[in-house]
Amino acid sequence: MSLPCLSVKDTKNFYVNTIGASLGRSSQNWVDVNLFDHQLTFIKAAKFNFNSPNYVFEGKILPSFHFGVIVDIDTWRKIYAKLNEQNLEVVAQTTFLKDKNGEHQSFFVKDPNDYMLEFKSFKEPNQMFKP
Repeated sequence: MSLPCLSVKDTKNFYVNTIGASLGRSSQNWVDVNLFDHQLTFIKAAKFNFNSPNYVFEGKILPSFHFGVIVDIDTWRKIYAKLNEQNLEVVAQTTFLKDKNGEHQSFFVKDPNDYMLEFKSFKEPNQMFKP
């Protein structure tokens, strides 16, 4: 996924130092980030605006525009604890699809570009895309 960013430096800092992703290729105007084997490319751009309304899922208001990162439960717990310790705007953990196909724990965090990342850990990984 390739997205515009306001500051390559702030974006690198957030993804590498705050989240724990690894840095890929980069220049002054763009950066590749390896986020748990998902490649994100951020390209410096002028101020931008996404008019992305929220939606309701299982009674929770969620951001329409977000990127889901799927990790195992131990990694999920470590990231959740790390982000909470840093006093970031972390939307509290919740369990979605309880006792159904695709049951997973989830939380959201906003990056310096106002993108929302959703971290998910599935109870049964083989049910990730089951209807």
